[in-house]
Amino acid sequence: MRIIGGDLKGKKLLIPLDKSTRPLRDIVRESIFNILNHSSKVYKNINNSKVLDLFSGTGSFGIECLSRGAQEVIFFENYSNSQKILKKNIFNLDLKDKTKIYESNAYYLKESDLDNKIFDLIFLDPPFKDKKINILIDQIKIMKIANFNTLIIIHRNKKSEDNISRYLNVLDEKNYGLSKILFCKLI
Repeated sequence: MRIIGGDLKGKKLLIPLDKSTRPLRDIVRESIFNILNHSSKVYKNINNSKVLDLFSGTGSFGIECLSRGAQEVIFFENYSNSQKILKKNIFNLDLKDKTKIYESNAYYLKESDLDNKIFDLIFLDPPFKDKKINILIDQIKIMKIANFNTLIIIHRNKKSEDNISRYLNVLDEKNYGLSKILFCKLI
């Protein structure tokens, strides 16, 4: 797995050897960033943005954001094997000053962890079997860490029948292999 674009383009990312983590495939990541850069429905400038990467796994999405000029990325990951690889990726790419890693479940977000920030981009990539995503979306709305300009990207299995929260407006939806990517904003 490699970084697709930006200052770190071509740098390798470590990935887990076990099957417990489902890294975001390069082609899906590249497609997401092409949409962010070129879509009239979803355009989002990553430069100088604050990014929240929930269920971050090895960090490929957040690291890609940093490579493309994001100011800061906060990662939440609770699986210990993924945490180790995430930390190694951050260390190997010398991104410690632009990142913060919380070794906890994204469902236990606390306002104190987030320093009352409003994020420009929030990426949610829970396990495909997880059916509690609306709890997290409701929590994001209540905590006021997103506003009407915040883009929320959700990665799900294309067969999932999620009833996305009443708080979200789905701007676009794309399918890539087994992946379904939803581009949303708060209502």
